[in-house]
Amino acid sequence: MHISFLLHNAYGIGGTIRTTFTLAQTLAEQHDVEIVSVFRHRDGPALGAPDRVRMSHLVDLRKESPYYEGGAAEHARPASVFPRGDTRHRQYSRLTDTRIAAHLGAIEADVVIGTRPGLNVHISAQARRGPVRIGQEHLTLDSHSYRLRREIGHRYGLLDAVTTVTRADARDYRNRLRLPGVRIEAIPNGVPEPAGPPAESDAKWVVAAGRLHRVKRYDLLVRAFAEVAAARPGWRLRIYGGGDATGNEQKTLRGLIDGLGLQDRVRLMGSVHPMEAEWPKGSIAAVTSERESFGMTIVEAMRCGLPVVATDCPHGPAEIIDDGTDGRLVPVGDTDAFARALLALIDDDELRRRMGRAARASSARFDPAPIAERHEKLFAELAAQGARGRSRSALRTVVHRSRGTVLDGAYALRYKAADALRKGRAG
Repeated sequence: MHISFLLHNAYGIGGTIRTTFTLAQTLAEQHDVEIVSVFRHRDGPALGAPDRVRMSHLVDLRKESPYYEGGAAEHARPASVFPRGDTRHRQYSRLTDTRIAAHLGAIEADVVIGTRPGLNVHISAQARRGPVRIGQEHLTLDSHSYRLRREIGHRYGLLDAVTTVTRADARDYRNRLRLPGVRIEAIPNGVPEPAGPPAESDAKWVVAAGRLHRVKRYDLLVRAFAEVAAARPGWRLRIYGGGDATGNEQKTLRGLIDGLGLQDRVRLMGSVHPMEAEWPKGSIAAVTSERESFGMTIVEAMRCGLPVVATDCPHGPAEIIDDGTDGRLVPVGDTDAFARALLALIDDDELRRRMGRAARASSARFDPAPIAERHEKLFAELAAQGARGRSRSALRTVVHRSRGTVLDGAYALRYKAADALRKGRAG
């Protein structure tokens, strides 16, 4: 089977890139797999190229390259196919519209997979008849803006399947969007087994990891750890992750740490890739997010033998952690409850070790091999239906795409009016 992934930028760093590489490399053990990156801004992938996977790109943004296209006139014009509701819209253009359309119109793959909403829209609108058309969702439906949810509802109808990373999000797609004939499946991300030994659970460190963003609620973690530090002075906290370009979140967090007198107890470690060598340096992992689309850090920590204390936020954590067996789930936003859960594991060495062993065992279900098998099963079942069996009628296809064109026109007029209003106010 020839499987083709369409990725925003395979040369950057991010969770979607990492999970796509993991899945592609695992599938490549049995299939012909390629990753087509819309953009390329450096010579080699920052995360390292996956084994046995062909890689190519559609638009070259390497300024030192003789094929640099960042200054092309068409790249200065806003995209008309890539939906405005997708947060990456400003990076897309008429040039990407043309390149993606040409790629999808000529693709010879058996399966073509989009990895973000804007690319899924391209596949729905432009992929030639024949390949199985899959739209992957790496974020939750609720994390998308109202505008993007509307565009998804209008545009995803010509996909063969949508995959989400949690069962809860799959229910949302089934119940809240009208996508008749589109199969919706929940398949979690795969996380490889760490190369090194698991945590020994003796180090007096709590470890957290993820971008420094308000949604991660590191402020709550620091406040909860202040209670831990007062009761158990020997324990410390490491937080791994980078912030945005402004550095505001890091400054705010550093101010909180200093204000609570935790300068010697809490360390901001910056970004580290990969994290698998860092998790075993701790004995407990902590996740205080208000929301998660899946919970990659939870699985990574568990695979390294750490029990995880996590907020029971919507979607991911409760589908990963068996509360009281391999970790703890606490109410979102409850600082005291989080501190109590940490102290329960800190104060009971045997409980901490037992939960760590259970975490390592239960997280094996996220190994890339069984996750890839679930994708293969979906691809095979859809492919067995044949293009005629999967495709909507020619009339319905025309109607659906015409409806999308009308929607695009309506949105374009709305955006033009809004821009004119802003310019008028500025003047």
